[in-house]
Amino acid sequence: MAKGEGGEQYSNASLLNKPVSSDGITLAKKREHRNRLSICNKLCYAIGGAPYQITGCALGFFLQIYLLDVAQLDPFYASIILFVGRAWDAVTDPTVGFLVSRSPWTRFGRMLPWIVLSTPLAVLSYFLIWYVPPFEDGKVIWYLFFYCIFQTLQTCFHVPYSALTMFISSEQKERDSATAYRMTVEVLGTVVGTAIQGQIVGMANAPCLPGPGDIVADLNTTSMFVHPVNESEPVISLEHTRTAYMIASGVICLIYILCAIVLFFGVREKKDSCRPRSEPMSFFEGIKLVMGHGPYAKLVMVFLFTSLAFMLLEGNFALFCSSTLGFRNDFQNILLLIMLSATLAIPFWQWFLTRFGKKTAVYTGTLSVVPFMILVVCVKSNLIVTYIVSFAAGVGVAAAFLLPWSMLPDVVDDFQVQNPDSTGHEALFYSFYVFFTKFASGVSLGISTLSLDFAGYISRGCTQPQAVDVTLKLLVSAAPVALIIIGLSILYFYPIDEERRQGNRKLLQEQRENEADSETDSTELANMV
Repeated sequence: MAKGEGGEQYSNASLLNKPVSSDGITLAKKREHRNRLSICNKLCYAIGGAPYQITGCALGFFLQIYLLDVAQLDPFYASIILFVGRAWDAVTDPTVGFLVSRSPWTRFGRMLPWIVLSTPLAVLSYFLIWYVPPFEDGKVIWYLFFYCIFQTLQTCFHVPYSALTMFISSEQKERDSATAYRMTVEVLGTVVGTAIQGQIVGMANAPCLPGPGDIVADLNTTSMFVHPVNESEPVISLEHTRTAYMIASGVICLIYILCAIVLFFGVREKKDSCRPRSEPMSFFEGIKLVMGHGPYAKLVMVFLFTSLAFMLLEGNFALFCSSTLGFRNDFQNILLLIMLSATLAIPFWQWFLTRFGKKTAVYTGTLSVVPFMILVVCVKSNLIVTYIVSFAAGVGVAAAFLLPWSMLPDVVDDFQVQNPDSTGHEALFYSFYVFFTKFASGVSLGISTLSLDFAGYISRGCTQPQAVDVTLKLLVSAAPVALIIIGLSILYFYPIDEERRQGNRKLLQEQRENEADSETDSTELANMV
């Protein structure tokens, strides 16, 4: 890095000493105005990120409990579906990123056609995930097939959408602003996903089934535990719950389609005509290229561990609230409060990273969740305390949403500065990052569900064995805290600080201006000839 850093200092010095004519200043101002995004453009771009978060939040919070208590699959088979589905999803990300990077430019751009064409089939496969087929023997294959199909089609939407950040404007300031809009809408999307799925399903939540331990306790205490559960909600059955899940999925599918339409008609993908694309490379050459860039590899490792921590918390918190804390009829409201708090905290973290730097923001935001992860498993079952802790934890969750996507463009810019002749690889950087985060999600869901199987989880049980309660506490507290500490330890070695980021921005801006001036001179010369 010494050579690169030294070169950067020299280039920055030349930037300061370079004489600038009044015509050059006027041309730069015109170019900056041309690259500026309107609020409408930013909102339309941001809305395009909502489907990924709405469906991801619904699947992350509710799919595990749906497979166990509604589809009534064995925890072992549920763990296979969750892990294989996510592992398959992770593999498709770099594959789609590779295909996108080799896609030709069309009249609509290179990224937008992928988004539009994948939407109809993605919506259909998502709906079928929440449908319980009328047969038992092939039920596991049914869920595994449509889960994998949906993840593949959603990848064809999300990878191009993520890479679209680099093509909506050449100005880093505009891209950062659009990213902030996007993160706000995406976190709002998690609120919408949690609200739709949680509230609709919560209104048709079938009562739990008392086990042998509950009957013994009832006989010993004469507390009439069993009978009120059955008599208080006599009209709600498992079929009602299944129908509620399908209604919720139908509403989410409609929102998915509307967001894709807004994105397509509201965003114009800009072709970077000044910089020719590099020669196409093989898939494994692409892996070597992106993972060979040190800052990118470190950033991916940081968010691999922190994402794994938050995925463990997300995937098991609904079960923890309903089984361990006993809030079976309130867990959807607790999840909604977390996401609402995260949405409100996004502007604060955007200001914080601008004021103190992105690296400091990652440390502060991620560590702020740790005390609440510990507190939620230490306090006794108290609904008011749980609401307060959940709201406070949502502030830290917001940082986990915003900061990774805000730092990725910095790594891409750093790569372009160090490799000026290697261009057109933006989709690869984004797809491999998504690959690692989804791989972390698959590992967390698979391991956690399998752990519940070993602990003796009882489907729809009013109470669970002590081993299940201990396992859930480990999955939502101890394990995430350990993973966060590992991730933040790696972040210490992440080399792109604010000084280097600003230097890269100036170098790329100068390079674009020189290339644009050269293109203008060539055009004028051609007209003279």
